[in-house]
Amino acid sequence: MTAMKFVAPEQAPDAPEIILNNSFWPDIDLAEFRQVMRTDGTVTAPRLRQVVLTAISEVNAELYGFRERQELKGYNHLSDVPAEKLAGESQLIHHYRNAVWCWTRAVLNERYQDYDATASGVKRGEALDDATGDLWRDARWAISRVQGRPHNVVELI
Repeated sequence: MTAMKFVAPEQAPDAPEIILNNSFWPDIDLAEFRQVMRTDGTVTAPRLRQVVLTAISEVNAELYGFRERQELKGYNHLSDVPAEKLAGESQLIHHYRNAVWCWTRAVLNERYQDYDATASGVKRGEALDDATGDLWRDARWAISRVQGRPHNVVELI
């Protein structure tokens, strides 16, 4: 029988690591994501980068039509599109960032539920399932808000 080796989570990097987006959408800071979304070193830097790149790609694809319409109006950056300000920044940037962050965190929750097979590990996995559904909803709502559309929830009975 082979003994299992425990590998402790890495220390989450503190230094900002910026993922450059295309010219219209804002860049994403992985250190800020880790802090806001409470993601520790269990998710390695390369894995986080890969998931964030996928989330950016998916959110950008969802918002492609919105981007095209704004560029036709002469807005070359999301920050140029007229919108209310929150903490000195366009609320559209806040919603865009939230969409990417929630998308990323939802994927991470689905992949990293827990390595613990004990009863407490199972319970934590169930709590993550609930949180993951909320994150997918929040990502959808943030995408709707960027586009200026209302959000709604449809539940099958």
